[in-house]
Amino acid sequence: MTFNGKHIVLGITGSIAAYKAASLARLFVKEGAEVQIIITPAGKEFITPVTLSALTGKPVISEFFGANDGTWHSHVDLGLWADFMLIAPATASTLGKMANGIADNMLITTYMSMKAPVFIAPAMDLDMFAHPSTSRNISQLQSYGNHIIEPASGELASHLIGKGRMEEPENIVGFIRSYFEKQESLSKKKILITAGPTYEKLDPVRFIGNYSSGKMGFALAEECAQRGAEVILISGPVSLKVSHPNIRRIDVESAEEMYQAAITEFPQSDVAILCAAVADYRPKEQADTKLKRTDDTGLTLELVPNKDIAAALGKVKQPEQLLIGFALETNNEEQNALKKIEKKNLDYIVLNSLQDKGAGFQHDTNKIAVIDKQGNRRNFPLKDKKAVAKDIIDQTLG
Repeated sequence: MTFNGKHIVLGITGSIAAYKAASLARLFVKEGAEVQIIITPAGKEFITPVTLSALTGKPVISEFFGANDGTWHSHVDLGLWADFMLIAPATASTLGKMANGIADNMLITTYMSMKAPVFIAPAMDLDMFAHPSTSRNISQLQSYGNHIIEPASGELASHLIGKGRMEEPENIVGFIRSYFEKQESLSKKKILITAGPTYEKLDPVRFIGNYSSGKMGFALAEECAQRGAEVILISGPVSLKVSHPNIRRIDVESAEEMYQAAITEFPQSDVAILCAAVADYRPKEQADTKLKRTDDTGLTLELVPNKDIAAALGKVKQPEQLLIGFALETNNEEQNALKKIEKKNLDYIVLNSLQDKGAGFQHDTNKIAVIDKQGNRRNFPLKDKKAVAKDIIDQTLG
């Protein structure tokens, strides 16, 4: 794709790398984009607005009001006008303000009004880049849905490593181009995703369940929808909400209800991603009234197995369909995951372990490995679950 006809807000902050913003503006304009530059007061100490205006053909905005005629610069209008916003270079100070909503200049107010995707290219010395506060701020910005272009790699940052310098303009442009190409990479695909726990009733007020929050499955649903897919999200009982209009949500409670929904939807799907933590067993009998506690006797439950959703879909899977499972393990992780791939006819399995701090249930982060049916494994570091969802889709659906 090209940037022809795109509306781009380019933010520049007070970094020695500000000179690279001129190259960025030139590259975008060369492809036919309309670029509006917003520069912080500190940014003007490193590159002049006259230079930037000559490149874009538009006056550079720095203050809320025009210096000559007092014209009001509407950050709200810019947020609606733009197809995307790029802040390059982004200093540690600007990252902190963005992460914490300190809207004390035109650049930050525009960022906070932005309706389009936001890309951020940090630039600072190594010590500042490695400081815990910078890591925290960028992690926070990622959780808001911003896209961090990691210095010296051009890849989406998960945790901050590198030399602190701003990525080269050509790589930044390539990263953004790749992002928009991905937005349509799953168009015309129908993807079934299961998420959350299941509850298996003991009586009208009690159940057997697990700690799954559904965050990973919902992140996958949003990621697939953003890439153009039609998503059917079968969710167990969670408090999460979906935002993308391409997602059709089916709410269930028990493993049996999830099984019936999955069996119904799978034949019309191109891909199934089974992220839900489905209960393996349910009580053989469910009481119609609340079970009463007795002081002198215990309570014995007889459990029976639930239907295996992954195995059932694996049996009916057609050659053109893709089936992706999840494995949360506590020991012999890879061995158990490989057995599941073969037994359930999976194409991929996403493995995570409760041994890894910050991974698994109820966390906003996860640490995974993706294994294919040939046994090839790719490990990923601990990341926010939204970033993990991107890794999973990149690795399995390309």
